[in-house]
Amino acid sequence: MRAYLPDYELKAPATLAEALSLLAEAPTVWQPFAGGTDLMVLLEAGKLAHQRFISLWHLPELRGINVTDEYITLGALTTYTQVQTQAVLQAEFPLLGEAASLTGSIAIQNRGTLGGNIANASPAADSLPALLVYEADLELVSTQGARWVAYRDFHTGYKTTVLRPDELIRAIRLPRATAGWRQHSRKVGTRKAQAISKVCFAGMALLDADTLKDIRLAYGSVAPVPVRAAQTEAALRGRALDAAAIEDACAALVTELKPIDDIRSTAGYRAQVASNLLQDFLSQLR
Repeated sequence: MRAYLPDYELKAPATLAEALSLLAEAPTVWQPFAGGTDLMVLLEAGKLAHQRFISLWHLPELRGINVTDEYITLGALTTYTQVQTQAVLQAEFPLLGEAASLTGSIAIQNRGTLGGNIANASPAADSLPALLVYEADLELVSTQGARWVAYRDFHTGYKTTVLRPDELIRAIRLPRATAGWRQHSRKVGTRKAQAISKVCFAGMALLDADTLKDIRLAYGSVAPVPVRAAQTEAALRGRALDAAAIEDACAALVTELKPIDDIRSTAGYRAQVASNLLQDFLSQLR
């Protein structure tokens, strides 16, 4: 049953400072509202727990894409559609665009934001494995100032993060160190369009002839948080990319990943699919 709208209040501050002041005054009362694509699902289901919201949609401080020699920095309100259409992202960070293109419908891609996707912290979110392999950083701001955190350290458990109730995500920073890396992603769901992932995967590899100089592997929807497969990466790093290396990597992945059972799939299915996706990626590199 849809929630009763008069029970809710939405404020739309004109500046980031005003929004942060509201959060600082009553951080557990007010909840940030960006594109709203996740929150509206809860509203429709009558399960929207908070009743007071701060709209971030018109804050110019959370928009824009800044390009320097070292980094691409995206405002938190960068939409999925904007992620897909930015030339510099298409050229250097294609996995983000691929994830954005698989997230919901066109309408959701026009409204949903990268910052909102991160803050919602669903382990099934499609863009999160790409952020892990790109070794992104997040800028968090409050009335107390700003701080940068590595995205790999952002999640603390299922839908819990280091983001304080008085903080907002202002920007996502991507190191421009992808030249020469081979990149690959894959989403497995019930159907190709508008389905939540059973397993999603992002991988990057840097090769010297047939030797893996470096590799990064990340999965979503297999655990309470998106995960970087560090032990599997270690099993591959510095190895010639032959059948023995692929077999050892799959064995390491079985030990490392602890998939979950939930409404969308079983742990056993997820473990098999995760292994298949790894083999597929490594085989394409040969």
